[in-house]
Amino acid sequence: MNRQAFSLAVLVFLGALPARAQVGVRIELGLPVAPPLVVIQPGIQVVEGFGEEVFFHRGWYWCRRPGGWYRARSPRDRFEWIEGRRVPGALIRVPEGRYRNWRHDGRPMERREVRERREERHVERREERHIERREEGREHDRRDRDRRDEDRRR
Repeated sequence: MNRQAFSLAVLVFLGALPARAQVGVRIELGLPVAPPLVVIQPGIQVVEGFGEEVFFHRGWYWCRRPGGWYRARSPRDRFEWIEGRRVPGALIRVPEGRYRNWRHDGRPMERREVRERREERHVERREERHIERREEGREHDRRDRDRRDEDRRR
């Protein structure tokens, strides 16, 4: 009987614990597949010429925004919000805003250069979308061809 009462008490106690809710905030940055990286200090690189501060550190891409830090394994993935205590100290110590539009020669890009880089990225994304649509079209054509062949066999 004591064993049952103890088990019941444990279940009641565990049921009363507050549940932790997780909010998943994600952002997309539109980085290229292989963004150009510049070493700014040992173990930390920054994406060159990008309008936001995006760092590469220990296998993760990190983005600092006013709402906090976001990270992703790949530059094309969605960046997930990360609690401040999980952000590496080396990144937190980087002066905020210093590496926005950064260049390999160690200075921020000028407006003209920023515009040119933005236009290059736009062209790259447009070409990627064009290739994806062309591949989708080929897949659609193949399915239509397979359906026609199947109808002829009947």
